[in-house]
Amino acid sequence: MKKFFNFLLVGFFLTILVSSVNAQEVLRIITWKGYIPKELQEKFEKETGIKLKITYSNNEEMLAKLRATRGGGFDLAQPSADRILFAAKKYKIYQPLDYSKIETKNIKPTLLKATKEISGGYAVPYCFGTTGLIINKKYAPDANDWSDLYNPKYKGHIAYRLKRPLLIGVAFSMGYNPFKLYHNIPEYKKMIDKVAQKLIETKSYVYAYWNSGDQQREFARSGKVWVETGWDGIGWNLHKENPDIDFIAPKSGALGWIDTFAIPRRSRNVEGAYKFINFMLKPENAAVFVNHERYQSASNGVEKYVKKEIKEDWQRTFDKKNLENIKWYPALPAACEKIESEALERIKAAASK
Repeated sequence: MKKFFNFLLVGFFLTILVSSVNAQEVLRIITWKGYIPKELQEKFEKETGIKLKITYSNNEEMLAKLRATRGGGFDLAQPSADRILFAAKKYKIYQPLDYSKIETKNIKPTLLKATKEISGGYAVPYCFGTTGLIINKKYAPDANDWSDLYNPKYKGHIAYRLKRPLLIGVAFSMGYNPFKLYHNIPEYKKMIDKVAQKLIETKSYVYAYWNSGDQQREFARSGKVWVETGWDGIGWNLHKENPDIDFIAPKSGALGWIDTFAIPRRSRNVEGAYKFINFMLKPENAAVFVNHERYQSASNGVEKYVKKEIKEDWQRTFDKKNLENIKWYPALPAACEKIESEALERIKAAASK
């Protein structure tokens, strides 16, 4: 009986040990679709023996999922830089990064500095890009600003996503600088209310609302949408298919974003997370992502491996004037996000009528 008991005891501890090893060999990542090309996933798994478990999401869903688990459920996240600091402070869902474990030589210094400041030390940059307009120049050759999203000239041929970049872009087109109002909440609310009212008044101009990159592409390819909000990488990919379609920087400024790596507070594989960050920011690996998605990478030296046509996309859209006019998102205060969320709900309710 004693031998049998010992046998069971050994088996029990072996089971615990195996379970622990297996947990360490999995890295659970919540990220944007397209950010981890299959080629890089397979390469990382082969080099490290760590299995990637990937969940596709967006800023709003990442925040909701991490709040629900109090910073658990995932080992690594890829939120936008401006969405991190308030979430880390208010909901305690991220942990400060140990920058000594990151190969910072592989990160563009200006982007690393900016991301540290915007995120409060909770993130490093992965990629950056802009939100602007995707225009079908065959039908809308004069469209050049956020204001064209409520221009009667394009009634029935407009599409956009009901998220905060829409509110911010339209605010700029109306003569506001929303970022300068972040710390004047009453004025910020007045501005957002005016933006929401404008979009509600012109809801009949909208052909459809998109919710994913696939829908962005579908609407533009259909020929029914001439003016839509969109990301530069998708617009440039569409231009490759059809020269009449292209991404443009709006006259009142494209919105610049930085997407990052941040480690959730209750990550079960912190060391694996650092390994993955360093892997993805190696120039030769970062170039796989850039050549696939056409976004810009924070990797230092990636240009050596990037296709010539992708460099030309950036140069075609961003001359010196447009480059200097990019509006980079600062850290978003929680009060402002609440105001925006309420405005978006009003717009959605009006759109459904």
